Amino acid sequence: MKHLLDYLHVQSIAKSAMEEIRTIITEGISEREVVIKAEDILRHYGVERFWYYNIGAFVHVGTRTIISESGRNYRPSKQTVGKNDIVTVDLSPEINAFWGDYARTFIVIDGSAVDVKQLQCQPNSITDEFEHGIHAEKQLHRMFKAYVEPEMTFEEVYLHMNKVIQQLGYVNLDFAGNLGHTIEFHKEARIYFERGNTRKIREVDFFTFEPHIKHANGAYGFKREDIYYFQNDELKVL
Repeated sequence: MKHLLDYLHVQSIAKSAMEEIRTIITEGISEREVVIKAEDILRHYGVERFWYYNIGAFVHVGTRTIISESGRNYRPSKQTVGKNDIVTVDLSPEINAFWGDYARTFIVIDGSAVDVKQLQCQPNSITDEFEHGIHAEKQLHRMFKAYVEPEMTFEEVYLHMNKVIQQLGYVNLDFAGNLGHTIEFHKEARIYFERGNTRKIREVDFFTFEPHIKHANGAYGFKREDIYYFQNDELKVL
């Protein structure tokens, strides 16, 4: 596929940077500080531009994770990470006009970001909501991979996956209602998994799936984003 290696390169940088970002997410660090340090990490990997309104890291902390807003309006806050908290991070590196796009949700327990496997689920506890949100995101991506085919339209996938979100007991928080977009060379050229988009997926090369969700009765938002593409009609993660 054309440019596959270029996209693999920049997305691999986003993934490596995200692992480093996890280590700096600790109790007391502010949203603004996470953004600054995350962008410095990306630059250390050779990233010189950020394609999403010049935002390298789109970060929300605590209950601000339910906020969905355009990068045009985003300003990182002074809100600090608590002892037991949640942080969403969405990276937008660009190298030689090729984009990376990668988001994850971090859970902070006893002051440090942990792997979800370290969470001990306790009924009605805050960590219970955290753990279930992380697992819901993973399940959505598994179901996306199992469902999507090249001949489907973006609208078909949007309608199906929104039903899945609801069946899991969650709501779609995205301010525009979409669930992902194509990877382009200009952000204005993106098309979305949204109602009314009758383009077929086979017509594009790379696209994201990035459900931003919260439990219907919850107080926190969750994100997980990967770039996908078809190779010999098989859906793959970049």
